[in-house]
Amino acid sequence: MPSDTQWVVTDGEAGVRLDKFLAAPGRLASRARAASALERRKIFVNGVEASIADAARPVIAGDVIRLWIDRPGSATGSVRRRQAGPLDILFEDAALIVVNKPAGLLSVPLDRKPDAPSMLDAVAEHLRARAKRWPLPVHRIDQNTSGLVLFAKSPEAQRLLKDQFKRREPRRIYLAVVYGVPEPRAGVWRDILAWDERALVQKATHPRDPRGVEAISDYRVVEVFPSASLLEVSLRTGRRNQIRLQARLRGHTLVGEARYVDKSAPLRPIHFERQALHAYRLAIRHPDGRQLDLEAPLPADFLDLLTRLRRAR
Repeated sequence: MPSDTQWVVTDGEAGVRLDKFLAAPGRLASRARAASALERRKIFVNGVEASIADAARPVIAGDVIRLWIDRPGSATGSVRRRQAGPLDILFEDAALIVVNKPAGLLSVPLDRKPDAPSMLDAVAEHLRARAKRWPLPVHRIDQNTSGLVLFAKSPEAQRLLKDQFKRREPRRIYLAVVYGVPEPRAGVWRDILAWDERALVQKATHPRDPRGVEAISDYRVVEVFPSASLLEVSLRTGRRNQIRLQARLRGHTLVGEARYVDKSAPLRPIHFERQALHAYRLAIRHPDGRQLDLEAPLPADFLDLLTRLRRAR
């Protein structure tokens, strides 16, 4: 069987339990294999990791069910997920380290928050214990966004990786829960943004603004709930707070968002302690030329949010 297989649920299969769908002939062919794949977190429904708790969940026509055999942490994968103290390491070798950052932790220290802990500090402590070099940041994500963060272990590796980001080569995919359902359900968001140094927020501006920079995101609706939807957003550019502002500009504020909020839109609040945004997938070229395709499993709070929204249907 290929290491990465996916199936699309047909109209005739809609309503079937997820484990029964997986156990059908031509797929995993047994309920035991289906349960094992769910337990080992190798099943993704519309890009979202499923677990054994989702076995009884009915599938919906159009759902994309993916089996990823060689996912991080599996025995045959070249990319191995492991826990090292507080760090959830998705990949590490002599050139770089990729970690799954929890929400609430800075990616790197900030001058205005000198006492706040950061992912950089945690990675530095991990490397120091192994007599390695100080980690060098390649990119960052917001404090209250969870997911993939990449650090280099040498100036040369950092330069090669940063050059890829400057050329917009890495594939960076986020999962976001927003209020409402964007129409059309797949498309491109294009804006000119400018960073406000005084307010420390990103703002939309006009094309003639000398401070303006282009922000481009590809999005698609993955799942629809009664008052919200799950989006997959792929960044073409990586502006600060890009997804958070672009979603709000179109009337689809992120659930849990505290900064980029459309106050004129009457919303029935969905409780979530942070913006519902997760840096889910990163595809880069390793400094040695290899292609790396990394995924960060959804954290418990995000999974709980999705469970609550599904139960409301």
